[in-house]
Amino acid sequence: MIIGELKSQVDKIWLSFTAGGLSNPLTVIEQFTYLLFIRRLDEIQLLEEKKANMIGTSIEKPIFTEDQSGLRWNRFKNRDPETMSNLFTKPDGVFDHMKKLNG
Repeated sequence: MIIGELKSQVDKIWLSFTAGGLSNPLTVIEQFTYLLFIRRLDEIQLLEEKKANMIGTSIEKPIFTEDQSGLRWNRFKNRDPETMSNLFTKPDGVFDHMKKLNG
């Protein structure tokens, strides 16, 4: 069971999904999971970028290329819901990018 600040954050996100028209709990959990996954991918790349900058090299296998920078969590997290929805559903959007990662 989650309590405290984490529960408050999850409740806030859950309410945002339901306010946006997603009322099926399984769909909300699925969408929430995608957001957590894409956020984690961005965190991994940010860490690799910091390491590469410290030693003066570039990342060998980036998760996101320069052309895909708009798909990164830190770039789209504060956008309006319609823009975020388009980023996830358009061809070559966030979902397509996640499918092509292969592990």
